Amino acid sequence: MTHGRIWQIDMARSLALLGMAAFHLVFDLQFFGLVPPGTSTSGVFYWHARIVAGSFLFLAGLALWLGHGQGIRWHAFAARLARILGAAALVTVATYIAMPDWFVFFGILHCIAAASLLGLLFLRLPWLVICASGAAVMAASYWLPELVQLNTPALRWLGLHTVPTPSVDFEPLVPWFGPFLLGLGVAKALHPVWPRLAARPAPRNRLLRTLCWPGRHSLAIYLLHQPVLMGLVWLWVSLRGL
Repeated sequence: MTHGRIWQIDMARSLALLGMAAFHLVFDLQFFGLVPPGTSTSGVFYWHARIVAGSFLFLAGLALWLGHGQGIRWHAFAARLARILGAAALVTVATYIAMPDWFVFFGILHCIAAASLLGLLFLRLPWLVICASGAAVMAASYWLPELVQLNTPALRWLGLHTVPTPSVDFEPLVPWFGPFLLGLGVAKALHPVWPRLAARPAPRNRLLRTLCWPGRHSLAIYLLHQPVLMGLVWLWVSLRGL
């Protein structure tokens, strides 16, 4: 367990949040017809979305090691898991009301929650085995779905399906458990570094402190940023029509 916040990780979370907000802004512009249909799911934005999702899961795996690598703190783990599951349920309900044909039933938060539970099984393994397992999960996404074809809707969260799954945010375990395991393995490999980073004081530079702030409140910002962005785009569209 690492005591104290590591501002570099907060900064990394802030950058991931910025990337997520940029993608969601493109999605909102597409939703209101301000950019061509399919913009958010093609070209550079296709890869942009995957890099951002992978970074969140990588950082979640890293955080699991920092919090529980020296022994699982069950109370803290359960409290964090409950917050993530509660936020995931809120996203599911809100998107089901807003867009029932595309609602989020296993998005990034659902995946982080499931990966956190499964990740406990890997904590004691050598870091190289953890990283190799992560790479194997990602590689399996190219051939395993065709082999098993678990297309039943109730099992699509596993990522072993071969049919399209309509959802505005869908991160099944295959391949997305892979980046989580990579983060966990890298964190374990670098375990001597974290106590030294945690012992360093927070940056005095006001700009750096400001840039780290979103990363310290990533769950709240994740929940709030999209309604705010969509509201602003809707307001802009409404004012243009006056």
